Amino acid sequence: MTNSLLKSVHTALAPAAIGPYSQAIQFQNLIFISGQLGLHPESGQLVTGGVALQTQQIIQNLLNIGAAAGGKPNQFLKLTLYLTDLADFEIVNRTLNDALVEPFPARATVGVAALPKGAAIEIDAIMAGSNG
Repeated sequence: MTNSLLKSVHTALAPAAIGPYSQAIQFQNLIFISGQLGLHPESGQLVTGGVALQTQQIIQNLLNIGAAAGGKPNQFLKLTLYLTDLADFEIVNRTLNDALVEPFPARATVGVAALPKGAAIEIDAIMAGSNG
């Protein structure tokens, strides 16, 4: 039985899920976006060039998934960042400052031992979207 209040969100403009999860789930006007790595949507491969480029790709993936559910760039409510090296914190801050618009979302950063595919960073998000 499915829950009619929940809607699975999927777009080809972001990497396909690599496990039993949705790219995002929409509940009323909230969009819960699964953790994203810096993967190219077409190839599924991790972008090369370091944490800044991975972060840029992640933000693009998050925006594309959010847009598929009616979200807009200034509607991120909360981001959770997972970093394999907390020394990258300042690089990630600069990259996010350049990529996001105010009001900036609430945020938490967690240091982790490792991430899938050898990624340096993963980000999940909660975003406001359209009712639908």
